[in-house]
Amino acid sequence: MIDKLAFIEIQDKKVLVARTRGRNVYYLPGGKRETGESDEQALTREIEEELTIKIDPASVEFYGTFLAQAHGQPQGVMVNMRCYAGLYSGEIAPSAEIEEVAWLSYADREKVSEVDKIIFDDLKARELLD
Repeated sequence: MIDKLAFIEIQDKKVLVARTRGRNVYYLPGGKRETGESDEQALTREIEEELTIKIDPASVEFYGTFLAQAHGQPQGVMVNMRCYAGLYSGEIAPSAEIEEVAWLSYADREKVSEVDKIIFDDLKARELLD
């Protein structure tokens, strides 16, 4: 089981995604918790490292937890994704291992990892994505 956190940012009914160098799919930005970190601490650290923005920890709201086959891992290796939304300051820009950021609609669902497809379905069902 891979335990990950993700940041959900929606603008104009599109969701922010990132693509890591050398990968062929997009992911919701985020990452893994370091020892002793809370979800909020890990999320704010990962997002600042990846996208150069600062999430306001007081604004972080839990969105949901999603489980699916982990992309690029052997069959049966699952990812447990805890998703959060929140306010941020700064300009979104790719940093560290991130090669590209994009805003995707539901029509772009096939461009994302398996767990993100489930999240896209949920966002669509809540009428947050076009």
